[in-house]
Amino acid sequence: MPAGALRRDCNGAGILSETMPKRLLHVVASFAPAEGGTSEGLRTLAESCAAMAPVEIACLDDPRAPHLHGLNFPVHGLGPVRGGYRYTPRWQTWLKENLERFDGVVIHGLWQHHSFGTYQVIKERAEGRKPYAVFPHGMLDPYFKHAFPLKHIKKQLYWVAREHRVLRDARAVCFTTPIERDTAEATFWPQSWTPAVVSFGTLQPAGDPAQQRERFLARFPALRGRRIFLFLGRIHPKKGCDLAIEAFARLAAEHPELDLAVAGPDPEKLRPALESRARQLGIEQRVHWTGMLSGDEKWGAFYAAYAFVLPSHQENFAVAAVEALACGVPVLISNKVNIWPDILNDQSGIVNPDTVEGTYQSMSALLAMTEEQRRQMIQNGRTTFRARYEMKRTAQALLDLF
Repeated sequence: MPAGALRRDCNGAGILSETMPKRLLHVVASFAPAEGGTSEGLRTLAESCAAMAPVEIACLDDPRAPHLHGLNFPVHGLGPVRGGYRYTPRWQTWLKENLERFDGVVIHGLWQHHSFGTYQVIKERAEGRKPYAVFPHGMLDPYFKHAFPLKHIKKQLYWVAREHRVLRDARAVCFTTPIERDTAEATFWPQSWTPAVVSFGTLQPAGDPAQQRERFLARFPALRGRRIFLFLGRIHPKKGCDLAIEAFARLAAEHPELDLAVAGPDPEKLRPALESRARQLGIEQRVHWTGMLSGDEKWGAFYAAYAFVLPSHQENFAVAAVEALACGVPVLISNKVNIWPDILNDQSGIVNPDTVEGTYQSMSALLAMTEEQRRQMIQNGRTTFRARYEMKRTAQALLDLF
């Protein structure tokens, strides 16, 4: 029975049925794994929703891209696109032809054609009646306003002309943490939306942890038998990779058993400068660059790690940190990663400022723990994952919005 349909009681009277939507469409600029936590989170969200309601994804990627194939849910690549705005006329054509198949739409991310283009079709084709929600995924964080002031001016003009309407008319704007919700209020003007806190997350990893760990170590044998601090994510200025290298250098001489593994794509081409800095610090042989990891090798990196390190300057959620918790790995994060209150309150990891000193203090504090204390932190982390960040909870909360 469609949402909002009439059913009949025993006397034949009409009763409005408030059933959940049967099918959701998620739209996103790119579904490429290199895009980081949003694309990974969206993949696991789609897998989690499958048992509750059918899910399809539309993106602006080239339909021939390998990452759009071999999945257990439909993904529609509507590229190729033009320019940084990623415009394609195929987007709105496809939506006009397919929108009525869905009971609700979820827009992931802002500022590109998938966002306002979807809004236009909903308003014109469905006369505004099709319910939709928006996940900004940190794109309203004031960090970007201060870090990139010229770009912010351009975005403010676009916000007034178009983008604020996407959020204003949404059934809900979904923030993954209360911190993201509260800080977003001061970033752009005007702002008017209906907020909801819907945490993102992941699924418990499938597969055999021992086999996955061995697969990772077989590919990177220099890390076998080492105690590994793992950074896993995009190599980007906001992620604090440089802080991890500087802090690790302060520990290296005193702890010869330690290595630092840096895993992830390098879209900003920062690796050469970071490698040069590691050479200057005399630790180049103990910093290992794996490139982007996926599947069993990614999970194997987590299972091989002594701790996960993320000293970001801005992070609205941090899917990789949640993945570490699910794998039983202590997390060392900055207080700019918006899940830090949960980590601190649950004693699932260590939180310090996004500085070299703060990162060093987190690493040192973990190394100073007894094995029993570390085991307790690992257990706390698994509990935090199940209670707060298991993606099936997110899927149900999102369906409840409709």
